[in-house]
Amino acid sequence: MPQANGCSHLSQIKLTHPSVHVCRQCVERGDTWVHLRMCLECGNVGCCDSSKNKHATRHYKASKHPLIRSIEPGEAWVWCYADEVMAAELRD
Repeated sequence: MPQANGCSHLSQIKLTHPSVHVCRQCVERGDTWVHLRMCLECGNVGCCDSSKNKHATRHYKASKHPLIRSIEPGEAWVWCYADEVMAAELRD
């Protein structure tokens, strides 16, 4: 189990691997993204805050699912929106 870094939500992790590697909302709009993030509760993949549309953060605000992970190659970090901390690392 990942070690908590001040995060009280790690028990909510349900999914750790994405089913897609695109931001579907950006694709629908004809936009591009910088990096992709995945919700660890429902698996939603959205673009990062460096991207124009910030779909991962929008997903958190709408769903209140607190944990996301980077799905970029070589990155394993988990961010907790609710606690505003790097919560863990998930290694394959």
